[in-house]
Amino acid sequence: MTSAPLAARLGIPSGPLFFPVTAYGPDGAVDPGVYREHVRDGVEAGAAAVFACCGTGEFHALVPEEFETLVRAAVEAADGRVPVVAGAGYGTALAVRYARLAEAAGADGLLAMPPYLVTAGQEGLLRHYREIAAATSLDVIVYQRDNAVFTPASVVELARTEGIVGFKDGLGDLDLMQRIVSAVRGETSGGFLYFNGMPTAELTGLAYRGLGITLYSSAVFCFAPEIALAFHRALNTGDDTTVNRLLDGFYRPFADLRAQGRGYAVALVKAGVRLRGRAVGEVRPPLHEPAEDHVKQLAQLIERGCALIGEDL
Repeated sequence: MTSAPLAARLGIPSGPLFFPVTAYGPDGAVDPGVYREHVRDGVEAGAAAVFACCGTGEFHALVPEEFETLVRAAVEAADGRVPVVAGAGYGTALAVRYARLAEAAGADGLLAMPPYLVTAGQEGLLRHYREIAAATSLDVIVYQRDNAVFTPASVVELARTEGIVGFKDGLGDLDLMQRIVSAVRGETSGGFLYFNGMPTAELTGLAYRGLGITLYSSAVFCFAPEIALAFHRALNTGDDTTVNRLLDGFYRPFADLRAQGRGYAVALVKAGVRLRGRAVGEVRPPLHEPAEDHVKQLAQLIERGCALIGEDL
């Protein structure tokens, strides 16, 4: 953990947000050593932050002891150079437990994911996230998606809650996001952070940039940081020619390939990390490995993406 507030460290988008995959050894157990190397790769490549044990990191498949071990490994690998944000989820009691484990492991913040299975009303959602925020000294980012969808008024209440510093959108309703941003801007003192959390967030980068949202998670950064960084630079400097070239030649085909299998938002990314030389193992059930032909197509896409930015593999 570092002394600087998380919001201040994330306020300027110096690079993509890195969501490392979780490394497993041949016996299926977590491999903190390989995981530490994977995280270090991303930090040294230019990630603005490490989001450990979140969706891409198979949070759903980790028991608490594994989670704490991996968050601690991420903190060691980052070594204070960028903040480390850990996932927290399930019901309120378990989310609080994960939050406290993350704090004990040295994390700088929490990504509070949707509660497990239930569809709650706004009052219940607010209580859930307030209890997570109150459980530790860590700053909290609330993740909107699936069964955790908020009204603008509720996000204003989140922004007013001590310890909640940001809002990640994985829903993709831009009309709702515009109303949320407007409501929070009009009714709070500012400084609240917003994140594009859509799968393959680069596809919607231009649209979210139009709302003033420039922070985003990049799954591609896990296995092709050179492509992700080239896109990030282009998006944030207004080089829309390069943005569109990469969208048309790499990101759209990658998203189309990802749509070929359930769970590929994680499994295909993990296959990409293995293609680039890190032995991170397979995904745990209930996810499954991508088809061999899909992995071959991914390898071809990586090669094409590198060619688009003028780099050799």
